[in-house]
Amino acid sequence: MAKNKIKKNRILKFFIDATSEIMERDGIDGITIRKIAEVSGYNSATIYNYFENLDHLVFLAALKFIKPYTNGVGDYAKNSKNALDKNILIWEYFCMHSFSHPELYHAIFFAKLSNPIDNYISEYYELYPDELVIDDRNVSTMLSKQNIYERAHVILEHCVEEGYLSTEDLDPLNEMILFIYKGMLAQVLNHELDEPVEKTVERAVQYIKICYKGFLKKEE
Repeated sequence: MAKNKIKKNRILKFFIDATSEIMERDGIDGITIRKIAEVSGYNSATIYNYFENLDHLVFLAALKFIKPYTNGVGDYAKNSKNALDKNILIWEYFCMHSFSHPELYHAIFFAKLSNPIDNYISEYYELYPDELVIDDRNVSTMLSKQNIYERAHVILEHCVEEGYLSTEDLDPLNEMILFIYKGMLAQVLNHELDEPVEKTVERAVQYIKICYKGFLKKEE
């Protein structure tokens, strides 16, 4: 790697790590350019030489905090009976983590950024290649996809391979599941639900199962 690239990556990581530190201490809403400059040791103007805006930096910093999810999802789904069961377990695990940290997951999976999200995901894993180590091939493929729609779609494709779903049903089923997830995440984010996270996860999984049932070609 060229010296200039190494230097740039080192500075990028200074800023991302500083932002992660502030995020852990003050939450996403507590992140400011001034705080990042103070923690990183660089002036505020330098930040804009490396990042489009604050949202770009917050997005990259937030990715560091989904490591418990990326590290654990493979084990959570490894004893699944089939592709359909694995889909349900992956969604259950994702809901458990995202409903417990709604601001964090909303900042990642529904970020409003200037460029395609795959650019930012690739940028992050180039800087932190050890952050994504998944033994399960199907789960690893899902995590490598560049937005939540593609991630959800790729795990559905394994249900087609095993005969549970038809290819033509993947898009509408995927959209229905994401509508459910986005709606419930918004409710959690806005503190609209007076119930434990576990109950919200249970309801989300129940609704997702109903969606699957409407498209199944064979029983599980």
